[in-house]
Amino acid sequence: MSPVDDSAFRAALGRFASGVTIVTTVHDGVDHAMTASAFTSVSLDPPLVLVCSHRTSRFHEAVLESGAWGVSILSDGGRAASSWFADRGRPLEDQLQGFGHHRGGLGVALLDDSLAWLECRTTAVHDGGDHTILVGSVVGAAVSEAADDPLLYYRSHYGTIVRSPESEKSLPPSRRAPGVGDTD
Repeated sequence: MSPVDDSAFRAALGRFASGVTIVTTVHDGVDHAMTASAFTSVSLDPPLVLVCSHRTSRFHEAVLESGAWGVSILSDGGRAASSWFADRGRPLEDQLQGFGHHRGGLGVALLDDSLAWLECRTTAVHDGGDHTILVGSVVGAAVSEAADDPLLYYRSHYGTIVRSPESEKSLPPSRRAPGVGDTD
């Protein structure tokens, strides 16, 4: 079997729309942050999520050492934060300046312009090629009642959703996608 063509692989992945998060940690009193779309839930019981961190980033070593991290799930208003925290050349000192944030119980920064926030403790670390897969036990969660439009990323562009008048949750169970609106 021949190796996968790099440009085809990147193009295929670019066609998967994802939400955008800012993942933060504090190590030796210094805030570290990165933009991540490689984030997902793992389990409801126990509550687990995962995020992937590039091995050569400043964030990578800091989060491995600290063992605690926060996830800010960005609203559509978080485009500037997403771009800023994706820039590898930004200064580390005062990098949160200009972005409203608050501290969670673990001391990590959580961006105010978000739909929801999670605080996690690392429970597992896995090899993911040029990334490390961090699995975190969620120890705190909160949602914003003020914002409801997510920041999405698709083919190198930001966007948000266009809501359909019909919600899958309002459909009878026989017409729902698996797992949508299930309560038992």
